[in-house]
Amino acid sequence: MKFVFFSIFLLNLVLCADDKYSMRAAYGIASYNNLGEIIAGKPGSTGKNLSVVALDAGYLLKENLFDLPFDIYLKGGFSYFDEKVNHDTYEVLTYVKAFYNLDFLDNRVRIGLGEGFSYTSDILEVEYDESHKNSTDILKTSRFLNYLDITLDVDFGKLINYKPMYGTYVGYLLKHRSGIAGLINNVDHGGSNYNSFYIEKTF
Repeated sequence: MKFVFFSIFLLNLVLCADDKYSMRAAYGIASYNNLGEIIAGKPGSTGKNLSVVALDAGYLLKENLFDLPFDIYLKGGFSYFDEKVNHDTYEVLTYVKAFYNLDFLDNRVRIGLGEGFSYTSDILEVEYDESHKNSTDILKTSRFLNYLDITLDVDFGKLINYKPMYGTYVGYLLKHRSGIAGLINNVDHGGSNYNSFYIEKTF
């Protein structure tokens, strides 16, 4: 894990910044709380230490969309889930992400929302648990689900006033998989949420 973050730090020293591409490394912990509860400030957990390590890459499709502070990226990623039952579970995903940029005090804060699709090599344990809450009404699960990528970050390079690290963002990520109330593969419940910390570099 430390190697991943150290590698991202080294990228800051060698890449020329033109901000067309992005690379992100994240680490997160699963939660039994639903999306609304987490957004309301109740991150929660599972008590099982179910975690994820994720790498995402992106390409800038449009900067300042409609002359507004919105940047649009096309992104893809790969994740490894440390499960207690299925020890090797992987995820591939693709999504489009919009960032709303707030520039103030010589820094930039970004609010991000990504929408796309996720496929896992097995049913995630937290999703299995959610679908089996009621033993008399076991709900459907699926490897293929809708994906939401919700973030809040700050330009760490500007924060410490170190130019080689400008465009290096640190922040919070909520990784969310769901069937959109049954619209995808009839999955009404059984999704997952991972509260995560990440480092992202634009270059």
